[in-house]
Formats: sequence, structure tokens, C-alpha cells
Amino acid sequence: MTGESLEADIDRVEQAVHTGTLPGWDEVEVDVMDAYERYRSRTSGVVADYIPALAAADPELFGVSVAEVGGAVHVAGEANAEFSIQSISKAFVYAMVCEELGHHLVRERVGVNNTGLSFDSVIAIELNDGHPMNPMVNAGALATTALVPGATPAEQWERIRTGLSRFAGRELALDGEIYHSEMLTNQRNRAIARLLESYGRIDLDPLDVVDTYTRQCSLNVSARDIAIMGATLADGGVNPVTGDRVVSPDVCRDTLSVLAATGMYERSGEWLFEIGLPAKSGVSGGIVAIAPGKGAIGTFSPRLDSAGNSVRGQRATAYLSRTLGLNLFASAAHRTDEGDSHGN
Repeated sequence: MTGESLEADIDRVEQAVHTGTLPGWDEVEVDVMDAYERYRSRTSGVVADYIPALAAADPELFGVSVAEVGGAVHVAGEANAEFSIQSISKAFVYAMVCEELGHHLVRERVGVNNTGLSFDSVIAIELNDGHPMNPMVNAGALATTALVPGATPAEQWERIRTGLSRFAGRELALDGEIYHSEMLTNQRNRAIARLLESYGRIDLDPLDVVDTYTRQCSLNVSARDIAIMGATLADGGVNPVTGDRVVSPDVCRDTLSVLAATGMYERSGEWLFEIGLPAKSGVSGGIVAIAPGKGAIGTFSPRLDSAGNSVRGQRATAYLSRTLGLNLFASAAHRTDEGDSHGN
């Protein structure tokens, strides 16, 4: 990686946490349904077709869910319709690896900075002396998957499937059709993996790493599932539905900071500016957005914009971020009367 890394020198400083709360049950229910109704008739965007199996998705499907850290789950539309998790898996595999290997090693090996280039860029690797830069682009995701503990690719894959299932609170299954379809069209990921191997960023067989990564992207989830997965990161690593501790609070903080900076690729700055939440999208039409200490939004709609993000999903997330008070950068004046907080 070019340049010096920031050294915060805070290893022995305890992390204090102060977050707000979501509105009451009824208000969240109304807002989730309103988000669904407001955007369900939107038909802009196109279904991804560069992976043949994804091209068969029903473009009319649209589901919205909000999972609260207290365990409540709100749904509207086709929130239980299953789709392949795709790149959303990157966030949760990254969290698993951070839990196993620690903050410093994963930061050095994978990185946390935005490339400013497309998610499958080869140029970004070359420009940064072989460093993948962050775990949300494909190079970084492959480097992260290669770090998953396991003596064999089969053991690594089962570790990933089990870990993501714990985040979701139910057993997740591989979509075999999606997996085989992606394996026929992932030549670019194979090239990226070999390039990373040449720079010493992958120690395993690069083709085995690509296979495992393709499997993780082919796990089936629903909008409800990804909302619960996101709420687990929002609740300090405890699944709010099952009560299972999946990862530590420190890992949640690290994962959400990476998502804020890089989760929406080269449009991450624009996403934060408009919506104000760490988030991750997938080319099958899913989006998860997380409000630390409060909960998470999960949406699914297959029609995508030119950047590969769900059109309806972005709009529903933006709506809920505003109505539920989730934007991390929003604030209101402490005093609404004349004078300052000291009464002057």
C-alpha cells in the first residue's frame, strides 16, 4: 500500500457508545409500509443479465424490512422472497475474518481505503502495488475469503456458510443454479485472484479462492434476512432475534466504518451524502443499510441502475433513513428558543 497508514494510538482507550432509539413499533410499521407503497410502482432500471441465472429474476419483486436491535422485525411486500446474497456477503465475511484474525492484521492485508474505481478493477490493484485496498471491491473480497480459517476449501466454505447463517438467524442454503452460472462467467475474478497471488496477497490456490468466493455470493437470503444480519452489526455483534453473539462490538465498529467508506464502491461518498448510513448492495437487487445502536434496513428489488444498485431499494432506504431518523449526520438544535444552551 502506498503512503503511511494512520496511527490513531488508541489501543488502550475504551470505546464509549452513545446511540439513540427507533420510534415506537406502530410508527416503524407505518413507515416500512409507506416506503413499499411509495416506490412499488417504479419501473426504472434493468435486471442484471451478465450472470445468466440472474437475468431470470422477476423484475416486479420488491420487499422491504427493518430489523430493530430489540428483536422486532417489520416487513412489507415480498420481504421473504429469496435471492442470492452476492456482494452483500463481503461485509459479513469480512466481519468473520476480523473476529478471527484481528483489527491490525486484516487492515494491513486487505486495507480500508476506497479505490475510486469500479468494484472489479484490475487497474486499482496495479496502481497500489498489488494491495487490494478494501474488502468491498472484488480484489479485497477475494483476499478476505482467502483468510477464512480452514484446512481445505471445503472447510472454509462451511465456515462461511455457518457464519453467515448465524448472522441471519437461520440456516442459509446455496443456490446451485446461481453458483454454476457464475462459475461460467467469472473469468475476471480468476484473473484478479492470480494477480493478487503474484503480489503475495493470496497464499492459497487462487482458483480455489474464487470457487469459495463464488459459493459465498450464491447463498440465498431474503430482505428480512439481510435486515437481521445488518441489525446484528448494529447491536454490537449479537443477533437481535436469536440472542447469539456472532462477532465482537469492536468488529462491528470496524466493519461499519469500512462499509461507510467503501460499501457502495465509487459512489460511497454520494450515498453517505444523500442517505447517511453504512450500506452494502448486491447485483441481485439487495441492499442492507445499518444504523448503529438502532437496527438495519433490508430491501430487495432486481431492477438496477447503471452502477448496479437496486433502484427501488435505494429509494426505500433513503425514505426510511429520513422518516426513522437514521442518518448518522443529521442533527437538530439542542435549543429551539432564543439564546444558547446556557440561557444567555
